[in-house]
Amino acid sequence: MNTQDRGTLSQRLSFFLNPIDGRYEDLKRGSLPKNILKDLTAGLIVAMVAIPLAMASGLEPEQGIVGGAIAGLIGALFGGSKYQVYGPTAAFIPVIAQITGKYDHGFLVFISLLAGIGLIFAGLFKMGKLVEKVPHSIVVGFTIGIAIVIAFSQVGEIFGLQQKVGYGIVTQMTVLGTYINETNIYAVLLAAITFAICKLMLKVSSFIPGPLLALGFGFIAAKTFWADKGLIVIRDKYGSIPTDFLVMTPPVIPETVNGAMLFDILYFAGAFFIVAAIESLLCSRMADRLANNTGQKFNPNKELWGQGWVNIVTPLFNGFPHTGALARTAVNIRLGAVSPLAGIAKFGFKLLLAAYLATYLESVPMACIGGILLYVASGMVKVQEIKEILGQNRFHIGLMVYTAVMVPLFGFMPAVVSAILIFICAYRWLHAPPAYKPLA
Repeated sequence: MNTQDRGTLSQRLSFFLNPIDGRYEDLKRGSLPKNILKDLTAGLIVAMVAIPLAMASGLEPEQGIVGGAIAGLIGALFGGSKYQVYGPTAAFIPVIAQITGKYDHGFLVFISLLAGIGLIFAGLFKMGKLVEKVPHSIVVGFTIGIAIVIAFSQVGEIFGLQQKVGYGIVTQMTVLGTYINETNIYAVLLAAITFAICKLMLKVSSFIPGPLLALGFGFIAAKTFWADKGLIVIRDKYGSIPTDFLVMTPPVIPETVNGAMLFDILYFAGAFFIVAAIESLLCSRMADRLANNTGQKFNPNKELWGQGWVNIVTPLFNGFPHTGALARTAVNIRLGAVSPLAGIAKFGFKLLLAAYLATYLESVPMACIGGILLYVASGMVKVQEIKEILGQNRFHIGLMVYTAVMVPLFGFMPAVVSAILIFICAYRWLHAPPAYKPLA
């Protein structure tokens, strides 16, 4: 357990309220100016990648852009991870769709506020320590599965398809198989060039922002020598980037609460709580592994505290619940971020880009975004960690494979929750006392 979690409740509260903590330790390792440059560059590129991802989050584009920026700032200041990046994620979409199908946006804000309060108390009373009990085999399988999800989510962008690909690996592969004859070879080539630039620049120097160079190349290509090759740009797919940042949505508390309404309130708030807690904590744990973090590990209880404030404040800005975003966090780490300064920078850059450089960013080809995320996915799976699991017993090997397969097939929540339940049942069975007394 982190030493900061010991002591009285008031001491823990004092620690949680402090935004400047040990998570910034790596800025002082080596060259401080170069490390700051790493964080600022990572924040800039994550912001550029996050804007189209936010516009595809399932609600209005301006909700995803503003909400993601504010969530990133609050999480970086008060969360428990050095590397976590926050944003709208697919795991929330089914619950949000259920709520907006029955109620208005104000009720959604109210539900998110309740879930946020629950997350705050969960952090204060040290419920985050439960994530430490999740076996490494599930975490490795989860990471493999997420890498597959990220890679296959970009098939439409990489192949230059006009059709909406949608969610789920089966749907994505079906669409790809149906429309493979409509592949735009220039989109494939641009995605491959983007991937190669990212890989090559990383080998030359970790301080050279390969993805930023690749985005610049893609912008120039779409404007000049490949202008007539049918490359799909951000504006073609999602429309113009919105700049209306000052819309507020207060929570709407139901005037009459009957049995059905009370059930909905408890059910939806509980669903937001579970998704935010599990996804954010596992994402933080994954982030420490991807970054080879040898310093202060993520604090699960402070992470829940930060998650609570993210889901209280963010929806008020015409937004909806946010959590640790797996793809964005992986991008952040692959770009060399070393502290929460990258998340703070992402907040500023995201709003500035949307407000002042939207016209240019709208002209970035989606194939570049696909190439960057494919590069990120390729670096998430570590062979050494897989070998470690393969060196364990068959149960943990099977658990890793099960999680890796279930995540892309059925989504984050069903895969991880079922894997944890399998582990709990197997653990109890393996450690249960004998049901009979052996003969003397």
